[in-house]
Amino acid sequence: MTSSAAAAAATAQLVAGRALGWLDAAVEHFTLPEQVPPDQVDADGKIKPLGELALVGSLVIREGAAGHRQAHIAATLVEFAWRQLRGGEVLYELQRANPVTTYPMEVYAPFVRAGYHHRQLAELLAHLGGLRAAQVAELMPNRALAVVNANRTLGLPDRADIATLTARTWLGGTPEPWAVDFLTLYAMTHTVFHLTDWGAHPSGLPNHVQVYLHAWLPAWLEVYLEAGQWDLIAELLIVDLCLTEPDFYPQAWEYLAGAQHADGLVPYGPVRVPREVAKAFRNHYHPTLVAAIAGTLAVSRRMTQATQVPSAAP
Repeated sequence: MTSSAAAAAATAQLVAGRALGWLDAAVEHFTLPEQVPPDQVDADGKIKPLGELALVGSLVIREGAAGHRQAHIAATLVEFAWRQLRGGEVLYELQRANPVTTYPMEVYAPFVRAGYHHRQLAELLAHLGGLRAAQVAELMPNRALAVVNANRTLGLPDRADIATLTARTWLGGTPEPWAVDFLTLYAMTHTVFHLTDWGAHPSGLPNHVQVYLHAWLPAWLEVYLEAGQWDLIAELLIVDLCLTEPDFYPQAWEYLAGAQHADGLVPYGPVRVPREVAKAFRNHYHPTLVAAIAGTLAVSRRMTQATQVPSAAP
Protein backbone atom coordinates (compact mmCIF):
# COMPACT_ATOMS: atom_id res chain seq x y z
CA MET A 1 0.00 0.00 0.00
CA THR A 2 2.84 2.40 0.79
CA SER A 3 4.30 2.25 -2.72
CA SER A 4 0.83 2.45 -4.27
CA ALA A 5 -0.04 5.48 -2.15
CA ALA A 6 3.21 7.18 -3.10
CA ALA A 7 2.60 6.52 -6.80
CA ALA A 8 -0.95 7.84 -6.58
CA ALA A 9 0.17 10.95 -4.70
CA ALA A 10 2.88 11.68 -7.26
CA THR A 11 0.36 11.50 -10.09
CA ALA A 12 -2.19 13.48 -8.07
CA GLN A 13 0.34 16.24 -7.48
CA LEU A 14 0.81 16.65 -11.23
CA VAL A 15 -2.94 16.66 -11.83
CA ALA A 16 -3.58 19.27 -9.13
CA GLY A 17 -0.77 21.53 -10.29
CA ARG A 18 -1.94 21.51 -13.89
CA ALA A 19 -5.58 22.01 -12.86
CA LEU A 20 -4.69 25.01 -10.72
CA GLY A 21 -2.71 26.43 -13.64
CA TRP A 22 -5.75 26.15 -15.92
CA LEU A 23 -8.01 27.79 -13.33
CA ASP A 24 -5.53 30.62 -12.96
CA ALA A 25 -5.40 31.15 -16.73
CA ALA A 26 -9.20 30.94 -17.06
CA VAL A 27 -10.06 33.06 -14.03
CA GLU A 28 -11.52 35.92 -16.07
CA HIS A 29 -14.39 33.62 -17.07
CA PHE A 30 -15.54 33.51 -13.44
CA THR A 31 -16.19 37.27 -13.55
CA LEU A 32 -19.65 38.48 -12.49
CA PRO A 33 -21.57 40.62 -14.99
CA GLU A 34 -21.15 44.33 -14.34
CA GLN A 35 -24.00 46.59 -13.22
CA VAL A 36 -26.38 43.69 -12.63
CA PRO A 37 -28.16 43.66 -9.25
CA PRO A 38 -27.15 40.64 -7.12
CA ASP A 39 -30.67 39.21 -7.10
CA GLN A 40 -30.63 39.14 -10.91
CA VAL A 41 -27.30 37.35 -11.25
CA ASP A 42 -27.52 33.68 -12.27
CA ALA A 43 -26.81 31.93 -8.96
CA ASP A 44 -25.91 28.52 -10.45
CA GLY A 45 -24.06 29.88 -13.44
CA LYS A 46 -22.13 32.74 -11.83
CA ILE A 47 -22.19 32.85 -8.02
CA LYS A 48 -21.85 29.11 -7.37
CA PRO A 49 -18.68 28.88 -9.52
CA LEU A 50 -17.10 31.68 -7.49
CA GLY A 51 -17.88 29.76 -4.31
CA GLU A 52 -16.31 26.64 -5.84
CA LEU A 53 -13.25 28.65 -6.84
CA ALA A 54 -12.95 29.82 -3.24
CA LEU A 55 -13.44 26.24 -2.04
CA VAL A 56 -10.47 25.04 -4.09
CA GLY A 57 -8.27 27.87 -2.85
CA SER A 58 -9.33 27.46 0.77
CA LEU A 59 -8.57 23.72 0.76
CA VAL A 60 -5.16 24.19 -0.86
CA ILE A 61 -4.39 26.80 1.81
CA ARG A 62 -5.76 24.61 4.62
CA GLU A 63 -3.83 21.50 3.61
CA GLY A 64 -0.50 23.31 3.18
CA ALA A 65 0.75 20.57 0.87
CA ALA A 66 1.17 22.55 -2.35
CA GLY A 67 4.35 23.98 -3.78
CA HIS A 68 5.02 27.71 -3.74
CA ARG A 69 3.51 28.38 -7.18
CA GLN A 70 0.34 26.40 -6.49
CA ALA A 71 -0.07 27.98 -3.05
CA HIS A 72 0.24 31.42 -4.63
CA ILE A 73 -2.37 30.55 -7.27
CA ALA A 74 -4.74 29.29 -4.57
CA ALA A 75 -4.46 32.53 -2.63
CA THR A 76 -5.02 34.66 -5.73
CA LEU A 77 -8.08 32.60 -6.74
CA VAL A 78 -9.73 33.23 -3.37
CA GLU A 79 -8.84 36.91 -3.50
CA PHE A 80 -10.25 37.20 -7.02
CA ALA A 81 -13.53 35.53 -6.04
CA TRP A 82 -13.84 37.75 -2.95
CA ARG A 83 -13.37 40.89 -5.07
CA GLN A 84 -16.00 39.67 -7.53
CA LEU A 85 -18.44 39.34 -4.63
CA ARG A 86 -17.53 42.89 -3.53
CA GLY A 87 -15.89 41.73 -0.32
CA GLY A 88 -18.93 39.63 0.59
CA GLU A 89 -21.44 42.41 -0.01
CA VAL A 90 -23.13 40.49 -2.85
CA LEU A 91 -23.70 37.53 -0.54
CA TYR A 92 -24.99 39.79 2.21
CA GLU A 93 -27.51 41.41 -0.14
CA LEU A 94 -28.66 38.01 -1.41
CA GLN A 95 -29.07 36.60 2.08
CA ARG A 96 -30.93 39.67 3.31
CA ALA A 97 -33.28 39.57 0.32
CA ASN A 98 -34.05 35.87 0.79
CA PRO A 99 -33.56 34.83 4.43
CA VAL A 100 -34.59 31.20 3.92
CA THR A 101 -32.10 30.35 1.18
CA THR A 102 -28.86 28.67 2.26
CA TYR A 103 -26.55 29.13 -0.71
CA PRO A 104 -25.14 32.56 0.30
CA MET A 105 -23.98 31.02 3.57
CA GLU A 106 -22.56 27.98 1.81
CA VAL A 107 -20.67 30.19 -0.66
CA TYR A 108 -19.39 32.35 2.23
CA ALA A 109 -18.01 29.42 4.26
CA PRO A 110 -14.86 28.69 2.21
CA PHE A 111 -13.95 32.38 2.28
CA VAL A 112 -14.05 32.27 6.07
CA ARG A 113 -11.90 29.14 5.96
CA ALA A 114 -9.38 31.16 3.95
CA GLY A 115 -9.51 34.12 6.37
CA TYR A 116 -12.02 36.48 4.71
CA HIS A 117 -14.91 37.95 6.70
CA HIS A 118 -17.93 40.21 6.22
CA ARG A 119 -19.19 41.45 9.58
CA GLN A 120 -22.78 42.22 8.60
CA LEU A 121 -23.22 38.90 6.80
CA ALA A 122 -21.80 37.02 9.80
CA GLU A 123 -24.22 38.80 12.12
CA LEU A 124 -27.16 38.12 9.81
CA LEU A 125 -26.29 34.43 9.53
CA ALA A 126 -26.00 34.11 13.31
CA HIS A 127 -29.44 35.72 13.67
CA LEU A 128 -31.09 33.57 11.00
CA GLY A 129 -29.57 30.41 12.44
CA GLY A 130 -31.30 31.08 15.74
CA LEU A 131 -34.78 31.26 14.21
CA ARG A 132 -37.28 28.42 14.38
CA ALA A 133 -37.35 28.46 10.59
CA ALA A 134 -33.75 27.30 10.48
CA GLN A 135 -34.69 24.10 12.31
CA VAL A 136 -37.45 23.11 9.89
CA ALA A 137 -35.98 23.97 6.49
CA GLU A 138 -37.24 21.67 3.74
CA LEU A 139 -33.91 20.26 2.55
CA MET A 140 -32.77 16.89 1.26
CA PRO A 141 -30.65 15.12 3.92
CA ASN A 142 -27.34 15.63 2.11
CA ARG A 143 -28.23 19.29 1.56
CA ALA A 144 -29.02 19.65 5.27
CA LEU A 145 -25.55 18.26 5.97
CA ALA A 146 -24.12 20.99 3.73
CA VAL A 147 -25.71 23.57 6.03
CA VAL A 148 -24.33 21.77 9.09
CA ASN A 149 -20.83 21.87 7.64
CA ALA A 150 -21.15 25.52 6.65
CA ASN A 151 -22.20 26.36 10.20
CA ARG A 152 -19.21 24.43 11.52
CA THR A 153 -16.85 26.33 9.22
CA LEU A 154 -18.41 29.65 10.21
CA GLY A 155 -18.23 28.83 13.91
CA LEU A 156 -22.02 28.98 14.29
CA PRO A 157 -24.03 26.63 16.51
CA ASP A 158 -26.11 23.96 14.83
CA ARG A 159 -28.79 21.92 16.56
CA ALA A 160 -29.18 19.34 13.81
CA ASP A 161 -29.01 15.67 14.74
CA ILE A 162 -26.16 14.59 12.46
CA ALA A 163 -26.66 10.88 13.09
CA THR A 164 -30.32 11.12 12.07
CA LEU A 165 -29.51 13.17 8.98
CA THR A 166 -26.78 10.73 7.99
CA ALA A 167 -29.12 7.75 8.38
CA ARG A 168 -31.63 9.45 6.07
CA THR A 169 -29.13 9.82 3.22
CA TRP A 170 -28.70 7.18 0.53
CA LEU A 171 -25.19 6.46 1.81
CA GLY A 172 -26.28 6.26 5.43
CA GLY A 173 -28.65 3.45 4.50
CA THR A 174 -25.78 1.46 2.90
CA PRO A 175 -28.14 0.13 0.22
CA GLU A 176 -27.41 -2.51 -2.39
CA PRO A 177 -24.43 -1.04 -4.31
CA TRP A 178 -26.06 -1.68 -7.69
CA ALA A 179 -29.17 0.30 -6.63
CA VAL A 180 -27.57 3.57 -7.64
CA ASP A 181 -27.44 5.92 -10.57
CA PHE A 182 -25.26 8.79 -11.74
CA LEU A 183 -27.02 11.55 -9.76
CA THR A 184 -27.32 9.42 -6.63
CA LEU A 185 -23.57 8.90 -6.61
CA TYR A 186 -23.11 12.68 -6.72
CA ALA A 187 -25.39 13.00 -3.70
CA MET A 188 -23.37 10.26 -1.99
CA THR A 189 -20.07 12.04 -2.58
CA HIS A 190 -21.39 15.25 -1.07
CA THR A 191 -22.69 13.42 1.97
CA VAL A 192 -19.08 12.37 2.55
CA PHE A 193 -17.67 15.83 1.85
CA HIS A 194 -20.00 17.51 4.34
CA LEU A 195 -19.64 14.93 7.10
CA THR A 196 -15.85 15.12 6.98
CA ASP A 197 -15.45 18.78 5.94
CA TRP A 198 -13.63 17.68 2.80
CA GLY A 199 -11.41 15.19 4.55
CA ALA A 200 -10.50 17.28 7.60
CA HIS A 201 -12.45 14.98 9.94
CA PRO A 202 -12.52 11.40 8.58
CA SER A 203 -14.00 10.25 11.88
CA GLY A 204 -17.16 12.10 10.89
CA LEU A 205 -18.02 9.07 8.74
CA PRO A 206 -19.55 6.26 10.82
CA ASN A 207 -17.50 3.06 10.82
CA HIS A 208 -20.13 1.00 8.99
CA VAL A 209 -20.21 3.62 6.23
CA GLN A 210 -16.42 3.50 5.90
CA VAL A 211 -16.55 -0.29 5.59
CA TYR A 212 -19.25 0.04 2.92
CA LEU A 213 -17.22 2.58 0.94
CA HIS A 214 -14.04 0.51 1.09
CA ALA A 215 -16.04 -2.41 -0.30
CA TRP A 216 -17.85 -0.63 -3.14
CA LEU A 217 -15.78 2.37 -4.26
CA PRO A 218 -13.62 0.05 -6.44
CA ALA A 219 -16.70 -1.15 -8.33
CA TRP A 220 -18.10 2.34 -8.89
CA LEU A 221 -14.70 3.61 -9.99
CA GLU A 222 -14.39 0.77 -12.48
CA VAL A 223 -17.80 1.50 -14.00
CA TYR A 224 -17.27 5.23 -14.40
CA LEU A 225 -13.64 4.94 -15.50
CA GLU A 226 -14.88 2.77 -18.35
CA ALA A 227 -17.51 5.42 -19.12
CA GLY A 228 -14.95 8.23 -18.98
CA GLN A 229 -17.02 10.30 -16.54
CA TRP A 230 -14.07 12.31 -15.21
CA ASP A 231 -16.02 14.76 -13.07
CA LEU A 232 -17.58 11.93 -11.07
CA ILE A 233 -14.30 10.00 -11.00
CA ALA A 234 -12.55 12.95 -9.37
CA GLU A 235 -15.36 13.22 -6.80
CA LEU A 236 -15.14 9.49 -6.02
CA LEU A 237 -11.38 9.86 -5.51
CA ILE A 238 -12.08 12.65 -3.01
CA VAL A 239 -14.46 10.30 -1.19
CA ASP A 240 -11.60 7.81 -0.82
CA LEU A 241 -9.38 10.56 0.60
CA CYS A 242 -12.02 11.41 3.21
CA LEU A 243 -11.78 7.93 4.72
CA THR A 244 -9.73 7.19 7.82
CA GLU A 245 -7.55 4.83 5.75
CA PRO A 246 -7.62 5.85 2.07
CA ASP A 247 -6.92 3.28 -0.62
CA PHE A 248 -5.54 5.92 -3.06
CA TYR A 249 -6.35 3.90 -6.24
CA PRO A 250 -3.19 4.65 -8.29
CA GLN A 251 -4.65 3.20 -11.51
CA ALA A 252 -7.64 5.55 -11.32
CA TRP A 253 -5.25 8.45 -10.86
CA GLU A 254 -3.30 7.38 -13.92
CA TYR A 255 -6.48 7.31 -15.99
CA LEU A 256 -7.54 10.73 -14.71
CA ALA A 257 -4.10 12.16 -15.51
CA GLY A 258 -4.34 10.65 -18.97
CA ALA A 259 -7.69 12.35 -19.57
CA GLN A 260 -6.40 15.74 -18.44
CA HIS A 261 -5.43 18.09 -21.26
CA ALA A 262 -1.95 19.54 -21.56
CA ASP A 263 -3.20 22.94 -20.40
CA GLY A 264 -4.64 21.42 -17.21
CA LEU A 265 -8.32 21.23 -18.17
CA VAL A 266 -10.11 18.06 -17.08
CA PRO A 267 -13.05 17.19 -19.37
CA TYR A 268 -16.42 16.53 -17.81
CA GLY A 269 -16.88 13.29 -19.69
CA PRO A 270 -16.22 11.59 -23.02
CA VAL A 271 -17.13 14.60 -25.15
CA ARG A 272 -15.17 16.79 -27.47
CA VAL A 273 -13.84 19.89 -25.71
CA PRO A 274 -13.79 23.21 -27.63
CA ARG A 275 -10.31 24.64 -28.10
CA GLU A 276 -11.34 28.13 -27.02
CA VAL A 277 -11.22 28.49 -23.23
CA ALA A 278 -14.33 30.68 -23.24
CA LYS A 279 -16.36 27.89 -24.89
CA ALA A 280 -14.79 25.10 -22.83
CA PHE A 281 -15.27 26.89 -19.54
CA ARG A 282 -18.98 26.34 -18.95
CA ASN A 283 -18.96 22.55 -19.16
CA HIS A 284 -15.42 21.78 -18.01
CA TYR A 285 -14.47 24.19 -15.25
CA HIS A 286 -16.12 21.98 -12.60
CA PRO A 287 -14.17 18.74 -13.22
CA THR A 288 -11.00 20.82 -13.30
CA LEU A 289 -11.89 22.32 -9.92
CA VAL A 290 -12.69 18.89 -8.50
CA ALA A 291 -9.44 17.44 -9.83
CA ALA A 292 -7.51 20.23 -8.12
CA ILE A 293 -9.20 19.40 -4.81
CA ALA A 294 -8.69 15.66 -5.22
CA GLY A 295 -5.04 16.06 -6.09
CA THR A 296 -4.44 18.39 -3.17
CA LEU A 297 -6.06 16.01 -0.69
CA ALA A 298 -4.15 13.02 -2.09
CA VAL A 299 -0.81 14.74 -1.59
CA SER A 300 -1.80 15.93 1.89
CA ARG A 301 -3.09 12.53 3.04
CA ARG A 302 0.02 10.82 1.71
CA MET A 303 2.28 13.32 3.51
CA THR A 304 0.40 12.73 6.75
CA GLN A 305 0.60 8.98 6.27
CA ALA A 306 4.33 9.10 5.55
CA THR A 307 5.12 11.13 8.67
CA GLN A 308 3.16 8.94 11.07
CA VAL A 309 5.44 7.08 13.43
CA PRO A 310 4.41 3.42 13.81
CA SER A 311 3.48 2.51 17.36
CA ALA A 312 5.93 0.33 19.25
CA ALA A 313 5.11 -3.36 19.49
CA PRO A 314 3.77 -4.40 22.90
